[in-house]
Amino acid sequence: MKQFATLIATAGGAGYWPWGPGTAGSLVGVLMVWLVAGRLDWTTGLPLLPVTLLATWPGVWASKVAAGSHKDPQFIVIDEVLGVWLTLAGATTLNWRALAIGFVLFRIFDIVKPWPVRRFESLPQGWGIVADDLMAGVYGAIVLFWFGWFHLY
Repeated sequence: MKQFATLIATAGGAGYWPWGPGTAGSLVGVLMVWLVAGRLDWTTGLPLLPVTLLATWPGVWASKVAAGSHKDPQFIVIDEVLGVWLTLAGATTLNWRALAIGFVLFRIFDIVKPWPVRRFESLPQGWGIVADDLMAGVYGAIVLFWFGWFHLY
């Protein structure tokens, strides 16, 4: 079970990328959206909202199991995947520019951790790993939506 949880938590191994595993996990999330959205003809990011909410539960479980006694190991990147999905849910038009801008916005909010993002890290077990990235994703979604409202992508 730990191997399966680790596979999920590392986003198929992206978390083992030696140079910026969080960035690698975010890129995996964007790539997944690009592949799925193209096949399902999604024109906005809104369908990502329920997908992200449904995927949060297994992400929290996998993070908890894979982390063991560690607080938030870098190899766990499912939180970045979920966070970038939530950011992209704010896209008014789902195109390559929205994907690129959403990726950058999410990385900025994930790294800077504006209030209250950092406070979510203190939640217990897998929730503390995932929740701060979801909150960073909320900030990213708001800004991405605003950019789209003004036709900036």
